[in-house]
Amino acid sequence: MLSRPPDWLPLAPLEPLHLDWLTTAGVEVAILRLDQIDPLISGNKWFKLVEHLKAAERAGAEGIISLGGAHSNHLHALAAAGKRLGFKTVGLLRGHPQDTPTVQDLRAFGMQLHWLGYAGYRARHETGFWTPWQAQYPTLHAVPEGGGGLAGALGCAAISKQVDEQLAKLGWDDFDTWWLACGTGTTLAGLALAEKGRRSLYGALAVPDDHGVAPNIESILAQAGDTASGYQLIDASRGGFAKVDEALLTFIEQTEQASGIPLEPLYTGKALLALRQRIESGGFAAGTRLIFIHTGGLQGRRGFAATP
Repeated sequence: MLSRPPDWLPLAPLEPLHLDWLTTAGVEVAILRLDQIDPLISGNKWFKLVEHLKAAERAGAEGIISLGGAHSNHLHALAAAGKRLGFKTVGLLRGHPQDTPTVQDLRAFGMQLHWLGYAGYRARHETGFWTPWQAQYPTLHAVPEGGGGLAGALGCAAISKQVDEQLAKLGWDDFDTWWLACGTGTTLAGLALAEKGRRSLYGALAVPDDHGVAPNIESILAQAGDTASGYQLIDASRGGFAKVDEALLTFIEQTEQASGIPLEPLYTGKALLALRQRIESGGFAAGTRLIFIHTGGLQGRRGFAATP
């Protein structure tokens, strides 16, 4: 049986972000460093996993089966958690076999891998997708792509509390809005459930519209019986998931040099560049106070080491 996961979560540092374009606009930004809570179960991934692990424990499962790509932060965190906490993990991967640094880690952490091809992976939302996998692995608990669903969102609701507990050290009594990258929308949905309309939320889409982020968020909120609104999705995908261009890489390099904060090109880099574009176009008035969430995923940088 899966052992009960710890309820403890380390406090992610909340730090002021000092960049020239923020100073020019008169906008104050603090960054929540979820990348620093754990070297392997990093970023928002532990928040997403914790309620799924509790559900698996309640069901008497021996482990977890889930989905992702060859650079998946979710599968990386899940496999690391399985190795650390002693439960079985199985990953269903998009596409055909690749030997990425992430995949090498998945194997090293003991995750059993199945490659679904691209058509097979696209079928993940179809009725009956899980039936053959549950027959093959009857003792495993199925978790949606990215650690999503209502359970993942409920875990992410705790992120709001981590910020509220640290506002005083910034000299802030409150702030106006959240800004974060979105891959499935689960983290944003969790914040929406926690916020209940108190503050606005902006999700910078790391994937194109056809990846279903908006319907996923609405589905999670509906399952929770919550009609929360006040969020807005911004296209930050730069042409598609995992699409990386010279302007983005240059921005990441310059920002890392100026701030000392490591970024990656799939999520945090795109989200912060989209924020800069929003601010420089007049999207936030001087005096706005904003929380930017660093959602981790730095292990994925290795897959782009050779990107020009």
